[in-house]
Amino acid sequence: MINKNHTIKFIDLFAGLGGIRLGFEQACLEKGITPKCVMTSEVKPYAVKTLEYNFPNDKIVGDIFNVETKDIPDFDFLFGGFPCQPFSAGGKRHGFADTRGTLFFEIERILKEKKPTGFILENVEGLVKHDLENKKDKIGRTLKTILHNLEYELGYKVTWKVLDSSLFGVPQSRKRIYIVGTKKQAISLDNFAPVRKTLSEVFEKGLETLNTNFTKKLTSIFTMEELYGKSIKDKRGGANNIHSWDLELKGKISVEQKILLNQLFKERRKKHWAKEIGIDWMDGMALTMKQISTFFPPENLLRKVDLQKILDDLEKKGYLKLEHPKKLVKIETENGIQTHRVQDETKPKGYNIVTGKLSFEINKILDPKDIAPTLVATDMARIVVPDGNGVRKMTMREGLRMFGYPETYKIPCNEKQIFDLLGNTVVVPVIKAISDRLIESIDKKKMKTRNEKKIKITA
Repeated sequence: MINKNHTIKFIDLFAGLGGIRLGFEQACLEKGITPKCVMTSEVKPYAVKTLEYNFPNDKIVGDIFNVETKDIPDFDFLFGGFPCQPFSAGGKRHGFADTRGTLFFEIERILKEKKPTGFILENVEGLVKHDLENKKDKIGRTLKTILHNLEYELGYKVTWKVLDSSLFGVPQSRKRIYIVGTKKQAISLDNFAPVRKTLSEVFEKGLETLNTNFTKKLTSIFTMEELYGKSIKDKRGGANNIHSWDLELKGKISVEQKILLNQLFKERRKKHWAKEIGIDWMDGMALTMKQISTFFPPENLLRKVDLQKILDDLEKKGYLKLEHPKKLVKIETENGIQTHRVQDETKPKGYNIVTGKLSFEINKILDPKDIAPTLVATDMARIVVPDGNGVRKMTMREGLRMFGYPETYKIPCNEKQIFDLLGNTVVVPVIKAISDRLIESIDKKKMKTRNEKKIKITA
């Protein structure tokens, strides 16, 4: 273990709200160590504004592309929640050449020149299988290249793992990959003691609720308890989903029409229809009236119905659309084979659900007794919180608590900017738990020697 009163210097790249440095600083301070940020890099203007507000003494340099390595102060650890970008198709065959021009290359060139003790990197879970060479591979070429360069090109002992934030004391399931390395030893990312919280522990109470036509309709049909944890979207979701037709958002519908929509919603996903139509299976296929008639009306529906009339009315109101089944088209590009769907006009038209989730004023009501799903910037403005007998938008403080930020932290921006920054930030307690292990691994003699060298150079 290193001595108390020791100072550990770090740089924070692609800093966002500074969540990585906060977790690391908390771990240091608990051990009597002084953390010192010697450089922060961030380009988003309102993120910079937030960093300046919360860390007024920091040196913020802007775009790391424009910072020469010689101008970066010496430091012990590098932190970075770097964006995921496609690398060279050569994948680890050419070392740094595979990542040149990407933001990860900026991390590499700084590690190569400055040779710090270690680093913590964070990214989305999708990095694990990004740019898969073979479907059965456990990791894709992008991650292979990153690990190869960190280990064999730069000489670090590297560990990586996908961790779920819901096990680290925040009421949000946010799975992210963490890549940690030091020059001396690999840091274990296994067997963290689970700590759990529910949303009720972070929600504020007694705030003004929404009073729109949409929310009035919602609360007139469902009780507050019935709304807990529900999503509002015409997509997948099962029993936890409220659809546009449940609320009659596009016009009144009959009991028979509601039964048909619920059945079609499930049937259009069944694989046997793809075989019958003659297309590759997809999640939501257009079915003809003849195909629909095989399961509607159900046997328990006593009333005689005119299926065509029902379908025409639902299409007119916008619950259904009439379209050709879609075929899978593959296109070869410089980044590999890309696939997309286009309507196959050689196939007869069928009826499909008009899907979407961002078309509604609200798309998710959080359950106070549960945890939140992964919060992303595009969704956060349409996620609401139960409060008394109504619902309201999430507050900045609630959002920060769901990521484990301290109560003193503030985002001095408008609502849209707040949600964008929160949707792209890291979970502080996860970083703190990783940092605890990282600090414990430091060789105090090596750190002492390193600091003595810095003093001599400065002198």
